Amino acid sequence: MPRFCANLSLLFTEMELINRFKAAKQKGFNAVEIQFPYSLSAATLKKTLEEQQLKLVLFNVDADDLLQGGEGLACVPEKRNQFRQAVAQALEYAEFLKPEAINVLPGRCINENRKRDYLKTFKENLCFAVETFAPLGIKTVFEAINSHDMPGFIIHNERQMLDTLNQLNLPMLLMQYDIYHMQMMGGKPDEFITRHADKIGHIQFADCPGRGQPGTGQINFERVFSAIEKSSYSGWVGAEYKPVGSTSESLNWL
Repeated sequence: MPRFCANLSLLFTEMELINRFKAAKQKGFNAVEIQFPYSLSAATLKKTLEEQQLKLVLFNVDADDLLQGGEGLACVPEKRNQFRQAVAQALEYAEFLKPEAINVLPGRCINENRKRDYLKTFKENLCFAVETFAPLGIKTVFEAINSHDMPGFIIHNERQMLDTLNQLNLPMLLMQYDIYHMQMMGGKPDEFITRHADKIGHIQFADCPGRGQPGTGQINFERVFSAIEKSSYSGWVGAEYKPVGSTSESLNWL
C-alpha cells in the first residue's frame, strides 16, 4: 500500500490544530501535511512533531487572499515582493521542520486579458522558489486546481502542469498531483500517475464529487492506490478530504 499522511488542515478539525498531531498518530498515521502552518511557530511545530514521532512532509507557501476568493500570490505581477517575503517565511519554517516538499499554489487571474502576464509571473516565481528551497534538499511542487471550485485558476489541468515542467526544466521542480481536482477536470488519475510518476513530487486525494473520504463519491480508489503502488512514485500520499461525519468515522478506507 502507499504511504499515507494526514492533511491536518482538513482532517481532525473537531479540535485545535496543535491537538491534531496526536489524534493523527493515534489513528495510525506516521506523517502529516499542513496547508498553511504559520499560525503556530516553527519551534512549536518541531516540538510537537518530535513528541508524536511524526514527520511533516509538506506545507504551502502563503497564498495571501486565495482561499478568500482573491487571486492569491504566486501569479500576480504586482505581488512579486510579497511572494518573495512569503518564500522567506516558508524557508524559516523549512529550516526547522525539514519537509520533503513545499507547495506553491499558482493562484487565479480574474482579468482574462492579463493571463499571459500572470503565467509569466508564476513561472518566474516558481524558479525563485526552487532556487530558495533546493539548497536544503527540498522539492518545490505546484498543483492544478479544478476550474469548477476555483474559476480562473491559471493551472487547472494535467496538460498545463506538464507544459510548465517542460518549459522550466528544473530537477527540483515537480507536480503536486491532486486526484480529486484532476478527476473533476475529467482526468484519469490512475493512468496519469502510471505514465508520469517520475514528474510527481507529492500526491493528494479526496473522492469526487463532494471531496469527501473514499467511498463517498465515484472514484475507484482500489484501482488508484494500486496504480500508485505499482508506479515509480515513492513519496507520501496525502489524505486531503473533507470528512463526511467525524474524521474518525471517515477513516474506514485506511
